[in-house]
Amino acid sequence: MQFFKWLYPGLGIKRWIILCALGLGLIVAVALFAVKIITHKSILLGAFATALLIFGIFLVYMGIRNMVRIFVRTLVSPYQEDPLVDLVYQKRQIESLSRGPRAVVLGGGTGLSTLLQGVKLMTNNITAIVTVTDTGGSSGRLRDEMDVLPPGDIRNCLVALADAEPLIRNLFQYRFEEGNGLHGHSFGNLFITALSKVTGDFEKAIRASSKVLAIRGRVLPSSLEKVTLVGEFMDGSVAEGETNITDEHKPLRAIRLKPKECRATPEALDAIGNADLIVMGPGSLYTSILPNLLIEEIREALLQSEAYKVFVINIMTQPGETDGFSAYDHLRTLVEHTDPRLVDVCIVNVNSVPPAIVAKYQERGAGLVKLDLDLIREKGYRVIEGELLKADGQVRHDPEALARLIFDHYLKRQRAAASVR
Repeated sequence: MQFFKWLYPGLGIKRWIILCALGLGLIVAVALFAVKIITHKSILLGAFATALLIFGIFLVYMGIRNMVRIFVRTLVSPYQEDPLVDLVYQKRQIESLSRGPRAVVLGGGTGLSTLLQGVKLMTNNITAIVTVTDTGGSSGRLRDEMDVLPPGDIRNCLVALADAEPLIRNLFQYRFEEGNGLHGHSFGNLFITALSKVTGDFEKAIRASSKVLAIRGRVLPSSLEKVTLVGEFMDGSVAEGETNITDEHKPLRAIRLKPKECRATPEALDAIGNADLIVMGPGSLYTSILPNLLIEEIREALLQSEAYKVFVINIMTQPGETDGFSAYDHLRTLVEHTDPRLVDVCIVNVNSVPPAIVAKYQERGAGLVKLDLDLIREKGYRVIEGELLKADGQVRHDPEALARLIFDHYLKRQRAAASVR
């Protein structure tokens, strides 16, 4: 009965089915009388049969071609800008990536979303675990006014992993520039917040947003509790809240969470337990990477995991957080707050940054991270160097180059381990 639905009025497909059937009928008729045509040895009859055969093939071709066109128009969004051949290629690539390593990436801010743009080219088995301590901008306002987890970093990660058409991705990143109350908010933040209120569950809101954006992998908050970051400075003073900490512009002694005993998201713990590869960074050391690792359940899950653990060290220091930090200082700070066993290898960029761009960063109080790599090696950690710079007015990691270096190194290590066994 399902077949007869194709004959319903308005589908515009019946004519092409009939055309195909007519063409196939001509081909079959010529094939059935082929022996008689050959026996008669008539040139005129042979030419007529050949013409019928060609006409039949043409009718089948036209029928199939127009049916395919109807299917494509139905299945492909009118806003999709990519040619059909590119869409087919992307689909096949996505299917092949489903067999990739199980990767867990921890962090927040632009660093995490940048890395995810590259990771999704290597595997579909991605879990992004995102910090929930943001108190600035649109996220901070929604956190205070609507009593929800800050959605900004989660939104950026969803968009980074999205396979939806550009219009939807741009919509989620659209930021209102005017309007009382709306000014400064991004549409994606409002969308996630509204969904969390409709569903009564922040996790459900993220899952629904993931479907809208057709993301590869999963995005999870590190905790579903309302957590505050507390910074202790070298002079003994204390500040609460991510924005207040960075605004102090004073050297930090330590960072902690309030409440200290906050629970991790169960799905995040499961992802860490099943991971083949775990990546921490790049991103703000104190306010994006460490907040995830300070959750005791996540830290313990990482220590118990047999996954290969990678720490991506930043290219530039961050004002108010890592002023004057070297590569070793980043690693030292991470392990002092957590555990020396939490890192197997450090990834560093060795591209030189154009002096003009360095000067712009120095005006804002930032500088190049000194590469004291021998000191890292002396502590027993492996260092992988790569040309990872993407300098387009800003200094950041090239997503594809960084992800490729991480995954190539991981796969070489896996092959070496297999050969020893």
